[in-house]
Amino acid sequence: MQLTRALRHRNYKLFFSGQLVSLVGTWMQQVAEAWLVYRLTNSSVLLGFAAFTSQIPVFLFASVGGAVADRHNRHRIVITTQILSMILPFILAVLTLTGWVRVWHIFVLAACLGLVNAFDIPARQAFIVDMVGRDDLMNAIALNSSMVNGARVVGPAVAGLLVAAVGEGWCFLINSLSYLAVIAGLLMMRVEKPSWIGTPRSAFSDIVEGFRFVWHTAPVRALLLLLGAVSLAGLPYSVLMPIFAESILHGGAKELGLLMGASGLGALFGALSLASKSGVGGLGRWVAMSAAGFGIMLALFSMSRIFWLSAALLVPVGYAMMVEMAASNTLIQAMVPDRLRGRVMSVYSMMFMGMGPFGALFAGSMAARIGAPATVALGGMACVAAAGAFALWLPTLRVEARRLIVAQGMAGGEPATEMTGPGAQVPLDDDR
Repeated sequence: MQLTRALRHRNYKLFFSGQLVSLVGTWMQQVAEAWLVYRLTNSSVLLGFAAFTSQIPVFLFASVGGAVADRHNRHRIVITTQILSMILPFILAVLTLTGWVRVWHIFVLAACLGLVNAFDIPARQAFIVDMVGRDDLMNAIALNSSMVNGARVVGPAVAGLLVAAVGEGWCFLINSLSYLAVIAGLLMMRVEKPSWIGTPRSAFSDIVEGFRFVWHTAPVRALLLLLGAVSLAGLPYSVLMPIFAESILHGGAKELGLLMGASGLGALFGALSLASKSGVGGLGRWVAMSAAGFGIMLALFSMSRIFWLSAALLVPVGYAMMVEMAASNTLIQAMVPDRLRGRVMSVYSMMFMGMGPFGALFAGSMAARIGAPATVALGGMACVAAAGAFALWLPTLRVEARRLIVAQGMAGGEPATEMTGPGAQVPLDDDR
């Protein structure tokens, strides 16, 4: 089937199966951890700080993680990071179930997990092409996003019920145990050593080379700037979700899980839309439209005071968010050479997760002053403005984007050699 063609690769099938189990636990932990922080502190500022501590290491160290992913075996890196990711929630589970947990414990463990993610995300993103090759890369990225968001539907809903029934600690324990599935899948893989391992250059030179490629490659730079703007201004809405669930919509942990699950359901539909698409044609327009739609639906969500209406509005929020991010991921991976893949995906990680902590701190502080609804509305409008700027910039990016994609073997035809104006036939804005 066109929709699941990446699953014909044995290694990716093992990866997909293990991650499907593990990610349910990951989403359970995110909801339970946010609720635990809010229950212990009743503070929107500390909710923002919790997100900051978990994501700022990605911003600071992802470039190092990307260089490591381009110099060493990505398969072994991912195994190591997944083992560490299993240990950290187990510690939090023990602290919570024994009643010893304090807010500073959550912050420290979140920072440790963020440091692990700084190495895991670039390696895992770059490892996808090692598992499926270039022909099925887009489908694998879309299926991966489908898996993440399928888990996002189930995980928060289960977490809401468990937190309400037996407390947050069991969610953390389930998350820890769920990593056994992905680790088992990784250990069962048969992976050949890639040809790009063993570069004699210094790590610093490798990092600089990755940033230089991003900065001097206009289509990649534009996609990452838009992604960073959406992550900074729009994504912190999820940090404020406990406030919406309890103070604005007058619910509890169960309602929080349902709200997060509604967003995940929309994101799942978005990922499946991309999985059914063959080729990268038109993805640039998808990126612009989805970023704008994300901002508009966020603003509408901020105005709702009815629980089921709020949940319904979060479905298109999740859909638009996922299309923007997965389409950007696909286009960037289509344009980057294998030897730079880990470093470029580290910059993607910095824009996707690394900008989040600054947005979370800002959103938490703004929510304490003007309220969560106004904060989310402002973030949504900022996303619309960024999408408009990207749409205006898009026609000038077309020829270089096609040249890069053709050079990497992702599209047919001859690469264009000069800017030919709005009529140029290039993948960033070509729906054929």
